Amino acid sequence: MPNMSPIKNPMPEQDSCVRNKNFLEVTTGYTEEIAIDEAKRCLNCKHKPCIEGCPVSVKIPEFISLVAEGKFEEAYQKIIETNSLPAVCGRVCPQEKQCESKCVRGIKGEAVAIGRLERFVADYHMANVEDKISIPQSNGKKVAVVGSGPSGLTAAGDLAKLGYDVTVYEAFHTAGGVLMYGIPEFRLPKDIVQKEISNLKAMGVKIETNVVIGKTILVDELMEEFGYDAIFIGSGAGLPSFLGIEGEALNGVYSANEFLTRINLMKGYKFPDYDTPVYIGKSVAVFGGGNVAMDAARSAKRLGAENVYIIYRRGLEELPAREEEVHHAQEEEIEFRLLQNPTRLIGDEKGWLKGVEVIKMELGEPDASGRRRPVAIEGSEEIIDIDTAVIAIGQTPNPLIKQTTKGLDINHRGCIVADETGATSKPFVYAGGDVVTGAATVILAMGAGKAAAEAIHKELSK
Repeated sequence: MPNMSPIKNPMPEQDSCVRNKNFLEVTTGYTEEIAIDEAKRCLNCKHKPCIEGCPVSVKIPEFISLVAEGKFEEAYQKIIETNSLPAVCGRVCPQEKQCESKCVRGIKGEAVAIGRLERFVADYHMANVEDKISIPQSNGKKVAVVGSGPSGLTAAGDLAKLGYDVTVYEAFHTAGGVLMYGIPEFRLPKDIVQKEISNLKAMGVKIETNVVIGKTILVDELMEEFGYDAIFIGSGAGLPSFLGIEGEALNGVYSANEFLTRINLMKGYKFPDYDTPVYIGKSVAVFGGGNVAMDAARSAKRLGAENVYIIYRRGLEELPAREEEVHHAQEEEIEFRLLQNPTRLIGDEKGWLKGVEVIKMELGEPDASGRRRPVAIEGSEEIIDIDTAVIAIGQTPNPLIKQTTKGLDINHRGCIVADETGATSKPFVYAGGDVVTGAATVILAMGAGKAAAEAIHKELSK
């Protein structure tokens, strides 16, 4: 019998006063009973509008129908027909702006909890089923993938299924890209990412770590000396942006990239068991309003900061972070100082950060993005005492590949120019994800990796 409740089943989670002191996953996932009940809210619409909102075209109504019948493993198999990272997507994709935004149930109530159901199905599979993965028959062609983030892993998996000999080159010592170094353990446990990667390895994908393409090996060398038939560049956007204000070189000032990498990939949250200390101090300010800013602020709280501030120049309604992440941050005692903007960072005589000067803002006319432009209110400056600052205002692609690769077009933002298939100006070189779009979402990067894999196969099959 259909569940006509206008409200989705809530996600079980740790108490906020407990979870803000540990790095265990915040949400604990649906039980079988909750998952079935939620799945019965799906109307199995004839036109399936939810699929239109999914960048990797997961067969959403079909997998949800299987969940409603209690056929959880069959539901998992349905998802992985198009999505090779369901446990990841179920946790970090902004479903509310994609598949769930198209859900008919959302017209007069809340959309079906598609993301939560995807996570449940993936977790059920991991807990109860031993993967039996076979290596596809080789087609005799080789493809190199630069970067092991979501776009690279997706491209590698799709190409491997088609019989290509795929090698992924990763600059860090651990594969996973932003899934490993950029998203905290409490949102995306690292063992889940590594499990997904182990499935790719079982399928024959080779992963070479500690290889910086553009320095250790050039893109041109991959084709000319290593004999690859095509290359996919999915190296992400790992170059941090800065505010350009006085004091950014003080001790105690981090880019969000460095801060989260120290905590996540270098296991700084396990200090002193791991020799990666992360200086925090009593008070931390995070500049920015996106998901990365929320991750940095919530991580700082877990590392012992008494006061953690999100300083953002627009208001609550303009915050670009997911509503769920903002809600969790508020519950975890993160203080939002909205309509404020930092003007300078203040240090002591030894070069350590001790405060930030902020100025109050008001919203004026809309800018080119359509959002109302923040305007400073003269004479409203104030100083906030802080020990640590984290700058989380965005990233751009590292310039190394573009500087060392002949014939590769780059746009004014430093991103590789590629069409909707991922094809670049350089023959047999494709690109996708943040290295093309600038910092975006995991699922959009995966969609780009999937499109490029299809295009590479089409080109090499001629």
